[in-house]
Amino acid sequence: MLSVNPLIAYSVMVLAILIGGGSFLVFGAFLVAGPFTIFRLNISEPQALLLDGFLSVVFFLQHSGMIRSAFRTWLSSTIPAHYYSATYAIASGTALTAVVLFWQPSNTILFEMQGLPALLLHAAFLLAIAGSMWGIWALKVFDPFGRSSIAARLDSKQPQAPRFTVRGPYLWVRHPLYFFMLVLIWATPAMSTDRLLFNVLWTAWLALGSYLEERDLVAEFGDTYRHYQNTVPMLVPWRGSVGPEH
Repeated sequence: MLSVNPLIAYSVMVLAILIGGGSFLVFGAFLVAGPFTIFRLNISEPQALLLDGFLSVVFFLQHSGMIRSAFRTWLSSTIPAHYYSATYAIASGTALTAVVLFWQPSNTILFEMQGLPALLLHAAFLLAIAGSMWGIWALKVFDPFGRSSIAARLDSKQPQAPRFTVRGPYLWVRHPLYFFMLVLIWATPAMSTDRLLFNVLWTAWLALGSYLEERDLVAEFGDTYRHYQNTVPMLVPWRGSVGPEH
């Protein structure tokens, strides 16, 4: 096993946490408060929508493309395996931050709810945040910044092989984090044309991303995951819990 340069290893981990974690914060602010105006361009509304769509598609290609096993195999000749997850976090954080900072708002408001309907949507948003925390807790091993594989290599240990377990919201829906993200996306009392474009594109991407992710999960866990597919809904928890943790 080749030695790891601690300076490089810790630098990559810090970058992954700063860029990946920072992107989560700015994306959350975007969902709550709407687009930033840091890079407001003097373009027409159709041009703005085209740019917004382009930014989204670039993020989709990066986020869903880099996580595929074929891409990981191809990149392994350039980046050591223990740096891959952190590199993915850095790339995803950079792409997501670019979406938020360069997103161009629309002046066309389709509707805006007030009073009780708006309060109910805000409550749904907060419940979705709590649900996301529940889903993260249920994973037990949640490492969005790739720290564990680098730390294991620094300690000359082999990273733990992933285990298939079902607990918490995963008893209700196969992709609870995606489900709660859909709630976060749509739980907005004000709908402009650019926000509608965002909602439609990101909903379609989450559905497609779930399908692509499931192909990798079937390849990794085989019949165990196929049984899970047959008993638990993919994105909307409409059946109820499948029973005790397993």
